[in-house]
Amino acid sequence: MEETLLRLQELLFPLLADVKVQSVDVNNEAIRVKARCTAAGAACPDCASLSSRIHSSYLRFPADVPSAGRRVVLSLRVRRFFCRNASCGRWTFVEQLPGLTRRHSRWTERLRSTLAAVGLALAGRAGARLARAFGVSVSRSTILRLLDALPEPETPSPRVVGVDEYATRKGRVYGTVLVDVETRRPVDLLPDREASSLAAWLTKRPGIEVVCRDRAPFFAEGATAGAPQATQVADRWHLWNNLGQAAERAVARHRQCLRVLIPEPAEEQRVEPTPPEELASPWQSDRFANRIRARHATVHALLEASHSRRSIGRQLHMTHRTVKSLADAAKPEDLFRGQWQFNRTSALDEYKPYLDDRWNEGCTNAWKLWEEIVPLGYQGSYGIVSAYIRKKRTSPRPVTAQPPAPRVVTRWILSRPESLTEIEQLRLKAVLANCPELNALTGHVRSFAQMLTERQGQRLPEWLDAVRKDDLPSLHTLAAGIDRDRDAVIAGLTLPWNSGVVEGHVNRIKMLKRQMFGRAGFQLLRKRVLVAP
Repeated sequence: MEETLLRLQELLFPLLADVKVQSVDVNNEAIRVKARCTAAGAACPDCASLSSRIHSSYLRFPADVPSAGRRVVLSLRVRRFFCRNASCGRWTFVEQLPGLTRRHSRWTERLRSTLAAVGLALAGRAGARLARAFGVSVSRSTILRLLDALPEPETPSPRVVGVDEYATRKGRVYGTVLVDVETRRPVDLLPDREASSLAAWLTKRPGIEVVCRDRAPFFAEGATAGAPQATQVADRWHLWNNLGQAAERAVARHRQCLRVLIPEPAEEQRVEPTPPEELASPWQSDRFANRIRARHATVHALLEASHSRRSIGRQLHMTHRTVKSLADAAKPEDLFRGQWQFNRTSALDEYKPYLDDRWNEGCTNAWKLWEEIVPLGYQGSYGIVSAYIRKKRTSPRPVTAQPPAPRVVTRWILSRPESLTEIEQLRLKAVLANCPELNALTGHVRSFAQMLTERQGQRLPEWLDAVRKDDLPSLHTLAAGIDRDRDAVIAGLTLPWNSGVVEGHVNRIKMLKRQMFGRAGFQLLRKRVLVAP
């Protein structure tokens, strides 16, 4: 029996030498372990003086980590000691077992750390549900209190820090995350993205040598004010993304050049489409005309049978005006005249050729087309444009080849030439041969790509000068923005540092925020980001 208790003691308390297991009681609901402390004395929590003079003892029942699906409860005999220091304000104190108990706690340290780890992974409600699954009944508020009580990790001042923003409420409330790029660990979260907050944080850490950031102006101002000695590095991915957006705008500006990729149809296959006005006329429908003819014949047959117009209306469920119009018409065709005006003028008539051209280019978004013709002088409503596009969308028309979208051609330009298929290479070659502006754009994009991949940041001024010589307004705008942040961009194209690890932590923050259903305050979110392994 004694040997069995010793084995249980080694299993339950492997790191505690001053605890002795006296008995173990197992039932269907719980496992109760009776134990006591065997230390000769204890230290006073106020004055730290050792005492071996026992005042009394009592039982504590802290809950431990469940075992085999059953609750584990310790029946722990603890002693109260007299404090031997006469100058100490405490007369007696209760011994505590480091690593097992703490004052006023109903759990062992093992269970407390387990629940805190669950809270770090799942937060309040989900953490409480998981705790109940393995046999510990706690509330979400208790889980959150355990998280709040965790000490913040002590992180040394980083040498290379990455800065980026994260959204607690997208489009309205933003914060700042700071990451040690060398250790890939987050070091702090700020409740806003103001330049002054970043500057104050950097000022307290003079050992920072490199600041990795995107091209947001508030981060540039904060890094300059808070760490003037540090080298600012613009992230390469953001530079390439900005170049891709500028290239797509340039391709969209020359979308007419993309029509060279549409094959010319054969003469015998060209069919004149039916005008939408004719297709929209209800009188062109045989079904409608036949119904009018049948009603006309029925009304005249009843009139010849000496029925009054009032009785005809009751029998056929028609109004007096409908019966009158059918009875007064000598033949059904008389009812088809003068009812519809197919050639009415519209405020959209002047702009229909432009809409037809954009439709043929593949743009079928009525709202976008309306926004395009308003600067051209169109003063009508969006509903007229929407109705016109709806007629074109629902009318039968021959299937014709469409030019590639500007985004597709932009992808061809941004991709490595060897990664494109043979057909894509031939189509891109045809577009570039037909448009000098897109040919120049392709040259600038590939030159920047070589500069970025081979880290040739010293070539940036030469690239900016070459861009300004061509008629590419979107690239001119990009070049002006790069020129204002030239030193950071050159460093980003030269040094090995980047903000990739920071972007990864931003995605993790999004996951944590959504996991808590958007109800996490800044302090809880900061604790989960910084403390979690």
